[in-house]
Amino acid sequence: MMNLKPEVIAQLERVLGSVEMLLPKMSKPVDWANCYAANWRRHSFSGYLERVKVTDTTRLDQLLGVEEQKKTMINNTRQFLKGLPANNALLWGSRGTGKSSIVKALLHEYAAEGLRVIQVEKEDLIYIAEIFAAVEDQPYRFIMLCDDLTFEMGELSYKMLKSALDGSVYSAPENVLIYVTSNRRYLLPEYEGDHLGGKYVKGELQQSEIQEEKSSLSDRFGLWVPFHVFSQERYVEAVKLCIERFAQQLGRDIPMTKEVELAAIKWSHDKTKRCGRTAFQFSKNWVGKYLLK
Repeated sequence: MMNLKPEVIAQLERVLGSVEMLLPKMSKPVDWANCYAANWRRHSFSGYLERVKVTDTTRLDQLLGVEEQKKTMINNTRQFLKGLPANNALLWGSRGTGKSSIVKALLHEYAAEGLRVIQVEKEDLIYIAEIFAAVEDQPYRFIMLCDDLTFEMGELSYKMLKSALDGSVYSAPENVLIYVTSNRRYLLPEYEGDHLGGKYVKGELQQSEIQEEKSSLSDRFGLWVPFHVFSQERYVEAVKLCIERFAQQLGRDIPMTKEVELAAIKWSHDKTKRCGRTAFQFSKNWVGKYLLK
């Protein structure tokens, strides 16, 4: 056995310690039979799937003002669960209008039928091939959810997602579908000058090269599902539903009066937005104050 000097041994220990920090973290495999959702957790040059406890119990019938959007997403997800052709989906539009809530409600509705969700941050899309490999042999159907996604031109994660949607070397396995939510239809910032350079070909206006590139990612989603702000009537209905849910959870009687309706409308004006999120925030504030009295 070699006789090494103490200082050499100390150096080797430091090197091995540094290498160990870079190695993928040893983690317990996700038990998908008892786990419905997971996050991709980055670690050094790779990452691993980490179990997430699902606490959101929102049901599809509790989401108001998005009936057509629900119908589209329910049909597509049921096709996927049955092993039938289904599309990757881009849910885009105004913030707080229910894009993420629909995906969570779909999980709540269809988890018993084998639906699972993996949430992936934009920065971790560079590991998309590893994420696919981690679940491709599982007997479940996975939605890879990228929530509130936006890019800047040239980002590597943008190119990786584009390749996955294209069905290239990074294409998703048969049991994975990609759902993305974003405030932007094209997932990229739009500028006034983007439209310059368009030209007419045989009487038809063709997009500029910049516009073509910016639309090239969103074009790869089979479904575009738009979300818009609520009408005042829909907003008030959402407030009523939220208050009823709080009353049921707390076992208290909380009436929906004209005073509540006017206060809710004023709240939406202050927030400059009528949407499900605004209705929920108002309801929390109103119910809390009402029960404190």
